[in-house]
Amino acid sequence: MRFGKPAIWIVSVGFLAGVGTVAMPFGFAQAETKLRLATYVKENDIRVEGFKHFAELVAQKTEGRVTVEVYPGGTLHPFKKAIDSLLGGVSDISPVVGGAVDKRLPCTNVTHFMPAAIDLNRVIELDNAYNELMKDEFEKLGLVVVLPQNSSYDQRWYFRKELNDLEKMDGLLVRSFGPMVSNIIQDWGGKPVYMSPNEVYQGAERGVVSGATMGFGTYSAWSMWDVLPYMANVKMMYGQNMYTMSKKKFDSLSASDQKSLLEAGQESAQWLEPKYQAWINAQVGRGIMENDMRVISFSQDQRKALVASALKGWSGKIEEACGVERTKKLNALLNEFSG
Repeated sequence: MRFGKPAIWIVSVGFLAGVGTVAMPFGFAQAETKLRLATYVKENDIRVEGFKHFAELVAQKTEGRVTVEVYPGGTLHPFKKAIDSLLGGVSDISPVVGGAVDKRLPCTNVTHFMPAAIDLNRVIELDNAYNELMKDEFEKLGLVVVLPQNSSYDQRWYFRKELNDLEKMDGLLVRSFGPMVSNIIQDWGGKPVYMSPNEVYQGAERGVVSGATMGFGTYSAWSMWDVLPYMANVKMMYGQNMYTMSKKKFDSLSASDQKSLLEAGQESAQWLEPKYQAWINAQVGRGIMENDMRVISFSQDQRKALVASALKGWSGKIEEACGVERTKKLNALLNEFSG
């Protein structure tokens, strides 16, 4: 039997409480398994197109046995509750990132979004290698990475006022999303304030923070140039949004559907990457031309110096959490993909 391309319906939150984008394949039997994909990403962010493409691929590859519903903008559960929501069945696929990573994932917790100068043309390959290195840690907790949704190359710093020397934050309150980032902010004289992405605009507007670090895609989707107009254009951290799934839920699928889900994750990441980069470049131009965003530039030498500065005092914590052998493998991996 031949099947047509599945249709993707956009369902209003007003009609189905909490539901964003729903994969509804025509020509297939009713789905045996519906997966709820929760993301903090706003619906006007191009990454949502990647999730919709992922949903299409899953429906196609499983012949409608598995469908994916996408809940954008943090509507299904808070950013920091991802692990508990996955293990508790509130969501089926969610990013384990930043404040969602905790001591139950010790090595990931201290290496996620770590300072590194990487080759931006090879990020998906690096994502897969990093995920493989951390695979056993995720599985022990009952999680499986199914979608390596790359977001590493556009992580930058943003401030209310111009700051040309990041190592002199002089008491600034700066949004953080994880322990390593908080350590960097403190080492550079700032005061870290944990915030979910959807809280940063309001926090900056009210003066709760005067700076932030986050991906430019999220920054632009929330129009944060209104409150934090100075962008320090230095790409000095490697990290990805690892969209994970409860292993119990994953294991409930047939071997064929498991394979299809993982293939859809890889294919959608490859499909999105060039579109994402083009969108980011367009958004940077829009921010500068239409919204008075101001760019603070850094040379390659300054970038490497900031990476070295940010890693000071953290190497011991990495070895303690990850063990000697895994730490060696991680360092070798980042050296292999340096750029």
